[in-house]
Amino acid sequence: MKFSSKLAIGMIATLGLGLASGAALAQSHGMGHGMAGGTGHGMMHGMGHDATTGGHGPMAGATAMLTKQDAGSSADMALVHDLLMNHARISRTVTNLPDGIKTVTESDDPQVAQTIKAHVASMSQRLKDGREFNIFSTTLPVLFESRDKIKSVVEVTEKGSIVIRTSTDAKVVAALQGHAAEVTELAQEGPVAMMRGMMSRMAMGPRGPRVGSGSDSAPESRAPAANRQSQ
Repeated sequence: MKFSSKLAIGMIATLGLGLASGAALAQSHGMGHGMAGGTGHGMMHGMGHDATTGGHGPMAGATAMLTKQDAGSSADMALVHDLLMNHARISRTVTNLPDGIKTVTESDDPQVAQTIKAHVASMSQRLKDGREFNIFSTTLPVLFESRDKIKSVVEVTEKGSIVIRTSTDAKVVAALQGHAAEVTELAQEGPVAMMRGMMSRMAMGPRGPRVGSGSDSAPESRAPAANRQSQ
């Protein structure tokens, strides 16, 4: 594990695992993937238990920090952890469309590619069911609340997944593009981006990630027209 990863995890432990910084930190070099979709399965399984079941390690804290939890939270957090740990093995391209986004998330590593596919499938089902999975994103609440306004097309490729999500609602389009940018930052920067997100969560106050998700506030799109990060 690189020094930056160790430092990030140490900071999380110091702040208290309740901040669930561990999930973000899990994106460190040489460790896993995120909301699109390895190696390091042994570590992943050792850290992927939910805090409510007596699990220990950064992932336990990360699961506890989710805005909402359900029976699949721990398993989905384990996938996120695996993706974050292997973020340097992931190639991700984001294209902003007039009415949404197109993302291509793949890996030349067969295990990482499989995790990408599993993560995309799980998150797509969560969006369809309205089962929010979120730690610090202010764009995800908008997407889950407006899921009936989103059209999704998911294509599974040999190396990962291609996702196209569109909407006729301008606020939802902005949220789609903003969230795509958040995921790209995690894929590019790993634990650094996760720690930044955690610190943002603390600054949000009691409402947490739902700050700015009301009907009068559309999240700002930060995604560039095309963004690619590869090994």
